[in-house]
This record gives sequence, structure tokens and C-alpha cells, in this order.
Amino acid sequence: MPTYSASDGTRLAYRDLGEGNGDPVVCVPGGPTDSRYLGDLGGLSGHRRLALPDLRGTGRSATPEAPASYRCDRLVDDIEALRVHLGLDRIDLLGHSAGANIATQYAARHPHRLNRVALIGPSTRAVGLDITGETRLQAARLRKDEPWFPAAFAALEAITEGTGTDWDAISPFFYGRWDAAAQLHHAESRPANTEAVIRFGEEGAFDPTATRTALAEVTVPVLLLTGECDLNSPPEVIAGFAELFPDALLAVQPGAGHYPWLDDPESFTAVAADFLARP
Repeated sequence: MPTYSASDGTRLAYRDLGEGNGDPVVCVPGGPTDSRYLGDLGGLSGHRRLALPDLRGTGRSATPEAPASYRCDRLVDDIEALRVHLGLDRIDLLGHSAGANIATQYAARHPHRLNRVALIGPSTRAVGLDITGETRLQAARLRKDEPWFPAAFAALEAITEGTGTDWDAISPFFYGRWDAAAQLHHAESRPANTEAVIRFGEEGAFDPTATRTALAEVTVPVLLLTGECDLNSPPEVIAGFAELFPDALLAVQPGAGHYPWLDDPESFTAVAADFLARP
């Protein structure tokens, strides 16, 4: 597994997948965690090379000396260090879930270093778009015919009302199919570094007003792709996210949850590969 050095000297690792032509797409995982749960993004590595970093303190990346460096805005520096390591003047940047916060802040800070940006099931914390409990419940109701729905929906209602904390019970909502493959993926992709998770969103990690202002000057093409049933990134909220960019494409994958490349790999790769091939 190749490694590179962050600006503070922390040794960071990344996976290099695919044999496609052209420069690699830098794919930032959510969590914050390592990149294994992304797999090969449903076969996207058959279209493009992928560089998938393990965020600091996760996977095979070293634990930093300064815990404050887990903060989201500081992780942007690790992506810039990877760009330099890869010897690229500009990059195609993809971010999933919480990793989209890193990718969004990178775009705001380094627009001249981008070719394209793809935000998959993106978190909206970096731009300050709130997702109400009712919006999440509305998305959840799309799954009302599933056998696991009653128990999972009751747990979700309790969480949105502030009376429940059984996050594991609502896991089925994040997948288009709650089958054996989804359950295994869920079990293997939980963040292992609690401190990294806690410090990711510490005070100062986000400046939504400044970020939104900067995104108005990001003129490269941007794809925002979310699942029709994604509680984390409901389509109506992500549509508002898309409006913050001058050149944005919103794609809603039918029947998909928070991991659209697992729910329908062919549909996901068709949209993502086509976007990444745009001139």
C-alpha cells in the first residue's frame, strides 16, 4: 500500500486501484475512517484509476501527534499533500458522506487545483444546510413495505425526537437492500478511531458562510449524486446543495440508500464514469 507524507510529517496511506487511462480520481472516504468500505466503488476502477486515502489515524495511516489535526478543515491539507505526491497539477476529486465535507472545503480553498468534483451521498455540514427530522422520516417512509421497517422506524422516530440512541437499529435504512451483503458491509465499515470521529467536527471545523461564498467561484463541473432513500443525504436537501455551485449536476439514483455503488453498481458507475469523462 503506497504512502505519502502530510505537511505535519504524519505518514498517510492510500490504495491505488484500477488500470484505466489518465490520472487517478482522488476518492475521500467518510466516517472519518479508512477507505476499505468504498471497495472499488462498484467497478468505477474499471473506468478510471482510483487513489483512495485512509484518513489520518485510520486504516494503515499513522496516528498524528496532534489530535487537533483530525478536524475536518485540517484534513483538507492531507488531500492537498496527496495531490502533490501524485504529481498532479489538477485532480478529479470524489468525496462520500462526511468525506464530502473535506472535498467541499478543498474545492473552496483550492479551486484552481480541480478538474471535476463528485460528491456522493454528501454530508452538508460544511455548507450549513440542515436536515430536519421530518425530512429524514419522510425518506424512511419510502421503505414502509420492508419487513424490518416497523422496528427500524420506531428507533428512528425516537432518535429524531431526542429520546433514543439505538443507531444500530436504523442501519437498514442506509442500504437499498438490507441483505447479507449489506449487513456484512455495515459490520465491516464502522469507524474504529473514536477520537478521530469526535474531533472531526470540533469547533472551527466548519465555516459555512465562507465556504458557500467560495463555492460560488468554483467553475469546474460538480456532480452531486444521492440515493432516492438516503436518510443522510435526502434528495431535496442535496438539490439545495447543488444550487451553491455554478456548474452542478444533481443525480438521484432510484431505490438507493447511502451506498449507491453497492445498491446498483451498474447505474452508479454509468453516471459517475460519464461525469468523470466530461471535458
